Amino acid sequence: MLDSLALLLEKTFLLAHFNFFSTTSSKQARCTKRREESTLSLQRGDLLEVPRTLFTHFGIYLGDNKVAHLMPDILPVLTSNKSQIQKVVTNKRLLLGVIYKYASIRVDTVEDFAFGSPVLLNTMDTTLRKQPLAAEEVARRAEKLIGHIPYSLLWNNCEHFVTYCRYGTAVSLQTDKFCESLKSVIRDQRSVLLTTVIGMLSMFFLGIAPSTALPTFIIPFILWMAG
Repeated sequence: MLDSLALLLEKTFLLAHFNFFSTTSSKQARCTKRREESTLSLQRGDLLEVPRTLFTHFGIYLGDNKVAHLMPDILPVLTSNKSQIQKVVTNKRLLLGVIYKYASIRVDTVEDFAFGSPVLLNTMDTTLRKQPLAAEEVARRAEKLIGHIPYSLLWNNCEHFVTYCRYGTAVSLQTDKFCESLKSVIRDQRSVLLTTVIGMLSMFFLGIAPSTALPTFIIPFILWMAG
């Protein structure tokens, strides 16, 4: 059951992130800063960014090849075995952690953090056009937050964590991009027609009942008023 749920959510997030969760309009402008983690000259307090399967992931470099990053993970809920928990978080663990809203600020090696992806270094300095805090202050902020933390996909994710540490304000460009895309869907009046058709089909195939009739009228009405 959990395997099927994780697989379904993974495919859903893949489609969503493909369109909505890209933080820049073109990756080509940033390719000049992309290098393998083995060749990066990292400094304590640097902001690291890597493209993962379902999202763009962020972390703060602490020195000695260690990175602090916010990661949703279901495993700490299921076991207290630290050796198991410290292993690299798989997509299944991550997705179930998102559903359960359980995450932690954890410390991993640069290699485990990158998970085989190239690393972008401090690109958000330019993207956000903000002056970063002193490097030692950035690292200390990250270290103070290590441990369990409430998680929200939209309001408290890994990007919020690193921007708070480096700039003093928690923001997420991925969240902003998603919300803007969601607004576009709501404002498109074709969404009203589509939800009405789906509702009518559900009543036709499942029968007229409160569970089918109410959403058929309420959802299109909300979309119509919001648009």
